[in-house]
Amino acid sequence: MRMWMLDPSIMCQKHLCGEHVEIHMMIGTLKQGKKIDGYIKNNLCEPRCISIRHDMLAEEMVKRGYNHNSPICVEEVSELISKLPVVQLLYRVNQAQSKIDLLGRCEECRKRYEQIIKEKLSP
Repeated sequence: MRMWMLDPSIMCQKHLCGEHVEIHMMIGTLKQGKKIDGYIKNNLCEPRCISIRHDMLAEEMVKRGYNHNSPICVEEVSELISKLPVVQLLYRVNQAQSKIDLLGRCEECRKRYEQIIKEKLSP
């Protein structure tokens, strides 16, 4: 389970929808009371942003014309997150490393990223 914590617009369909599914898996993991220490340690999860991140991914999915029929209950997620140790709540994914990892492993994400940068630099 991974939260890339990058602009969803740069992500290919596979990574966009994959992260969305993994957000739901992370919520399931929290519901089961399982520890997420390994996800934190390996720069894979930013627990306090689960709800916001889900909504960002869902918005991008809808923008691209994909179906999104799996809303999350913000109150439920907030309650689950409140049970985590403070150190996990304060953790932030290293976005620079995430970008290196994602663009290094996925040609389609890299092309989307380069196109967006190109458009931003165009007059």
